Amino acid sequence: MKEYTLKWDRFELKLGSKPCIMGILNVTPDSFSDGGKYYNFEKAVTRAKELVNQGADILDIGGESSRPNAKPVSEAEEIKRVIPVIKAISSQIDIPVSIDTVKSEVAKLAIDAGASIINDISSFENDPKLADLAAKRGVLVIMMHMKGTPETMQDNPEYIDLITEINNYFIKRVDYAVARGIKKENIILDPGIGFGKTIQHNLVILKNINILAKLGYPLLIGSSRKSFIQKILEEMNKKKIDAASKECEIGTLASVAAVFMNGGHIVRVHDVARVKPFVQILDSIKSA
Repeated sequence: MKEYTLKWDRFELKLGSKPCIMGILNVTPDSFSDGGKYYNFEKAVTRAKELVNQGADILDIGGESSRPNAKPVSEAEEIKRVIPVIKAISSQIDIPVSIDTVKSEVAKLAIDAGASIINDISSFENDPKLADLAAKRGVLVIMMHMKGTPETMQDNPEYIDLITEINNYFIKRVDYAVARGIKKENIILDPGIGFGKTIQHNLVILKNINILAKLGYPLLIGSSRKSFIQKILEEMNKKKIDAASKECEIGTLASVAAVFMNGGHIVRVHDVARVKPFVQILDSIKSA
């Protein structure tokens, strides 16, 4: 696995030498597996601290759900949800905070409040000013592949050659980002598990992470509690499986193993407490 050392702001991340965990904090009423659970300000701040104490290396905060068929929220509402939380926790934790947004004004206020990573599921297609902001402020960026929008992405997504198409998309979007002034060493790529992908597409991505890694950028994978895990387990066990169930969490661990065994660098997960010891043992086996 290729190793990377990312240095920015006051932070340093060594990727590849050991597994990196991004903890998810959805400050939303409608995210697919924990919608509403941390919508309250006090609960969100408490949860953020829990994720850090459980071993998260990055904290990803989002105020707009990107689940299938999700409706966009206004800029003002997104700001209202996330900025107070980022302000409250950024001075109390010693890991980088990522803002999960497609809006430049939300990202600007988040960076002013203490965030130092922009996680854009649209790879700057939704708001080109977001790329300019990232370049100006020198933050890390996570650029994701998505076919369509959250409202349309699961409407029968089709590919001729999935991995090649994702690769070609990233080449174009990285060229765009660099042309806007973003440093190559500040770029992380996310192939977008569940974003305009069928169950089979998601499995193919997990199996072929090593091919995507040849692009020469750190890879982040967000498979945690995704519906493909739920649907596979439902089909195999012939019963209804909840997205936040123990079965789905164990299924998530299998996908996490695939990420790190196949050359990925960062996993974006809900249950840091369960994933942390799992990847520690996995890493020990890999390093033996």
